[in-house]
Amino acid sequence: MLQSDLFQIESETEWQDLGNGIKRQIFGYDEQIMLVKAKFEAEAVGVLHEHYHAQVTYVESGVFEMTIGDEKKVIRKGDGFYAPPHVFHGCVCIEPGILIDVFSPHREDFL
Repeated sequence: MLQSDLFQIESETEWQDLGNGIKRQIFGYDEQIMLVKAKFEAEAVGVLHEHYHAQVTYVESGVFEMTIGDEKKVIRKGDGFYAPPHVFHGCVCIEPGILIDVFSPHREDFL
């Protein structure tokens, strides 16, 4: 069975540098769910993409212009969004920040 460690300690969890001002930390997961932190520098772009996973995201900090399908909205600390499976979505970071992503099922391409 695929499963992360039971505890993830931020100071002990490696940041993966994705380039272009974006870094990622993988937290808890199993085959059905995954939690990921994504850190964005100002002007970093999360390019439009789609995947078969459902995604729910919480804005821990920063300001982002988020696009989901044909809709655009500026989201800030405390806001969130839902990206349905197979719907194009992406963002532009306006002020540096962190997004907390939950995927179902897990993102096997992140492991």
